[in-house]
Amino acid sequence: MTTQTVAVKSTSRISAAILAVAFGIGIVAITGHVQAAALHDAAHDVRHATGFPCH
Repeated sequence: MTTQTVAVKSTSRISAAILAVAFGIGIVAITGHVQAAALHDAAHDVRHATGFPCH
C-alpha cells in the first residue's frame, strides 16, 4: 500500500464523517423548528404505513 492510497482512504473517511455530522445537524435543526403535532403526525403515519401497531 502506498502513501497515496493511505491518504485517499483517510480523506474519504474524513469526508464521510463530515457528511454524517452535517446530515445529523440538519435533521436536528429541521425537527427542532417543526411543531410537535406535525412531527407526531408524521411519525404516526409512518408507523401505520409500515404495519407497526401504535395504539
